[in-house]
This record gives sequence, C-alpha cells and structure tokens, in this order.
Amino acid sequence: MDTQNTENYYIYERIILRFVYTIVNDYNFMKQLLNCIKNCTECSLFLEHGPRPIVRASTTSKIVVIGQAPGSIVHKTGIPWDDKSGENLRKWMGISSEDFYDTEKVAIIPMGFCYPGKGKTGDLPPRKECAPLWHPQLWNLLKEVKLILLVGKYAQDYYLKGVAKRTLTETVQNYTEYLPKYYVLPHPSPRNNIWQAKNRWFVIDVLPDLKDRIQSILN
Repeated sequence: MDTQNTENYYIYERIILRFVYTIVNDYNFMKQLLNCIKNCTECSLFLEHGPRPIVRASTTSKIVVIGQAPGSIVHKTGIPWDDKSGENLRKWMGISSEDFYDTEKVAIIPMGFCYPGKGKTGDLPPRKECAPLWHPQLWNLLKEVKLILLVGKYAQDYYLKGVAKRTLTETVQNYTEYLPKYYVLPHPSPRNNIWQAKNRWFVIDVLPDLKDRIQSILN
C-alpha cells in the first residue's frame, strides 16, 4: 500500500470510528435521558395519582407522536395510547400495534408525561412543566425524524405558536401548510366521533394522505 492510500485508509478509518462513536454515544445518552424522565417528580405535588411518566423514543425513531397526556388507563398499564383513543390513532395512521410500539419507527412523546387527573369535564390539561423541561433534550437526540404528528390542541398550540389557525378544525383543515415537518390531527378520542361526522373531509381527504405519508416513511 503506497503512502497516499495509507493516508486515505486512516482518514476513512477515523471517520468510521467517529461515526460509530456518535451512534453509541447518542444511544447511551437517550437511554439515560429516558430513565431520567421516567423517574421525574417535578410536578408530583400537583398529581393526585402520583407521577408515572410515560414516554417512548429511540435515536432512530422516524415518526414522533406528540399527544396531550396519558389517561387513567395508560396510567395503570404504563403503555402509551393503550386505550380506545390509541386504537383510533393507529387506524388513522394505518399501522399495526407492533409498528406503533416499535421505537425504531415511532417515538411517543406527550405534552405532559403523567396522568394529570380528572377535571369537571374530562381529564385535566397536561402539566406545563414537562414540554419545556424534557422536549428539547429529546429533540437533540432524535436525528432521524421524518414526520411529527401534533395530536390535539395542546400539542398544536405549543408547537405552532403564531401559525396555528383560530380553531383546531381550521388548523387541521389547512394541514398542508404545516408539512413536511408537522402533521396536525384532532384528538382521536371516541368523543370526537361527532366532530368527524360533521367534518367528513377529514376522513375523505386527510386520513388517506396521512396513511400514504406514513407508509412511505416506514417502508
């Protein structure tokens, strides 16, 4: 091997080693970060049922689902979107439970990581401490994301400051304005079936487009 080839070999070797080191480093950082989040007690004084942070992510996640906060069922099971809302969301996305819970494909990062408890007309809003405390740290390690689903008004208000429409319906109706980074969706709660019945364009136009984009990313 001549001198030039030897130099090139060592340059490539250093590049590869640096690349491998970055991957391993990010993986370890993500593992540590997720452990920190799952042990978070930042707002425990305000949680009637105590803290149980729910989050799933990988450095290789391609799609990120940002919802509002776990409900009572998820608080018990520890599995995100493990309820009727989750069933509806997976149907909207056109993916199986296996793919949905594969963190190499989908990261699940709520606005509030813990169940906030019941209010007068449903669950309380997600705690405001979580997103500014943990989301930026997660984004630093989510480097392969192709699409972010903003599910519900809390996620949209936070991530679409200044560009969201007057109502959630208007925002979702103009979903193409937020692509290719964000895909805006209503909350998939069965209580929103009436909303879907009133807004048939969502089922006819939006959902087929969403499924096509997700299949394109995952396949």
